[in-house]
Amino acid sequence: MKLSELAALTGARLEGTDNDIEITGAAGLDEAREGHVTFLANPRYTPRVNTTRASAIYAGEEAQIDRQIAILRAKDSYLAYTRALRIFYPEPEFQAFIHPTAVVDPTAKLASDSVAIGAHSVIGRNVSVGAGVTIHPNVTIYDDVTIGNDSVIHSGVAVRERTVIGERVIIHNNSVIGCDGFGYAKDEERRWLKIPQAGRVVIDDDVEIGAGTTIDRASVGESRIGRGSKIDNLVQIGHSCTVGEDSLLCAQVGLAGSSHIGSRVILAGQAGVAGHLKIGDDVVLTAKSATSHDIPAGKVISGIPAFDNRDWLRSTAAFRRLGDIQRKVRELEKHLNTDKTDPK
Repeated sequence: MKLSELAALTGARLEGTDNDIEITGAAGLDEAREGHVTFLANPRYTPRVNTTRASAIYAGEEAQIDRQIAILRAKDSYLAYTRALRIFYPEPEFQAFIHPTAVVDPTAKLASDSVAIGAHSVIGRNVSVGAGVTIHPNVTIYDDVTIGNDSVIHSGVAVRERTVIGERVIIHNNSVIGCDGFGYAKDEERRWLKIPQAGRVVIDDDVEIGAGTTIDRASVGESRIGRGSKIDNLVQIGHSCTVGEDSLLCAQVGLAGSSHIGSRVILAGQAGVAGHLKIGDDVVLTAKSATSHDIPAGKVISGIPAFDNRDWLRSTAAFRRLGDIQRKVRELEKHLNTDKTDPK
C-alpha cells in the first residue's frame, strides 16, 4: 500500500514528498523494519525515533521529529496507528460450518447457513444464534441463551442459562457468563441456605470480555454490561452489577454484588468496589485501589480506602518523609526540654 493511500485511510496528514513509499505493515518503534509504519505517542520514547528502522511514523501535530523519515501527522497518533494495524492485520474471513462433533439441540434456532460452530461445542435448548456468529471448539451454551449477529465466542467459554449476548461481542477463552451469584442466607441453625439465582446476564453490543473473566447473573432481574465496554482478563463481576457504556475494567478488578458502574469509567488493575455502591460517569479508580463508598462523576480516586488522587499523592509523598519528620520532632522536643531546664 502506498503511504499516501495509508494516510488517507487513517485520517493522517502526510508531511514531506515521500508519497509513493510502499508500506507493508505496522509495528512498534523497536520492532519496526523497512516497509513498516510505526508511531510516537508518548514523548518519553522520542529518542527511539532516531533508531527505528521504520519507513514512516505517525506523530502528533506538535511532536518534534529530528531525523529524515516520512511523517504522518495526526491529532491522535495512537488512534491513527491502530487504524493502520486494522488495515494490515484484518480479522480472518468468516466461514460458515458446523463441525460434525458439535451437539446442537433440535430446538435451537441457528441463522441458516451463516454460523460457525467448532468441534465438541454444545448448544442447548431454545438457544438463538444470529448470523455471522463464530463459536469455537469446546464451548458450552446453556438453555435459553440468545447470541447476536457477528459475535465471537472462543474455546472453553461457558454461557449459562438465559444469558443475552448482543451483536459483535467477543468473549475470550475460559470465561463464564451467567453463573450463579454468590448469595446465601443463614438459617435458624446458622447454616448457609443458597438463594436461588433466577436472574440473567445481558451483554450489550460491541463488548469485549477477556479470558478467565466471570460475570454472575442476578438473583432477580439482571446483571448488565453496557455497549462498548471492555473487560480484561480475570475480572470478577458479582451478581446484579451494572456497567455503563465504554467503560474499561482492567485485569483482576473485582465488583461485589449490586455495584453500579457508570459510563466511561476506568477501573485499573486489581481495583475493588464494595457491594451496593454507585461509581459515577468518567471516574478513574487507580491500580490496587479499593472503595467502600460511592464516587461522584469525574473523580480520580486512589488508595485503600480510596480517596481523591491529588490528596493521595500528597499523602504518599508525606509518608515517604515520615522518618525525617519524626527525627526533626525529636530534635525539637529535645531543644524545648533543654530550654525548660536552662537556669538562664
